[in-house]
Amino acid sequence: MDSVLQQYFEGDAPAAYFGMTVERAEPGLAIIRMPVDERHRNGVGVAHGAVLFALGDFALAVASNAGGQVAVAVEGSVHFHAAVPMGSVLKAVCRERYASGRLSWFDIEITREDGGLAATMQGLVTRRPETVADIVASRRNGNEKV
Repeated sequence: MDSVLQQYFEGDAPAAYFGMTVERAEPGLAIIRMPVDERHRNGVGVAHGAVLFALGDFALAVASNAGGQVAVAVEGSVHFHAAVPMGSVLKAVCRERYASGRLSWFDIEITREDGGLAATMQGLVTRRPETVADIVASRRNGNEKV
């Protein structure tokens, strides 16, 4: 991941809190890993569905912003396939499937380290006029854009 993109995602507090790390980032593709620990536990004792959604959402953000143009999610859906026990390591792979104008559609697969499918997601992003570099520069100047 290039340094500007890395600085851009340093502002993503949930990704940092949940222990997500970027393994690969390029335009239209991201691979994100996350170890599952007590922060992620639901009442049943497995990873909470909202955490799986957060992992997929972060993969979507990385894949859609890696080209340098700011993209924000406007829609996301998730399908849970299997429980994820504590101690697992999850991998989210996000791939762009179609782009048209300002909109891009992505598919996300979240797997356990044993290769088992934990969840699948779809996400839709819209591209904004700002670049990732613009946002990073505005943070340095204390004028973070929303």
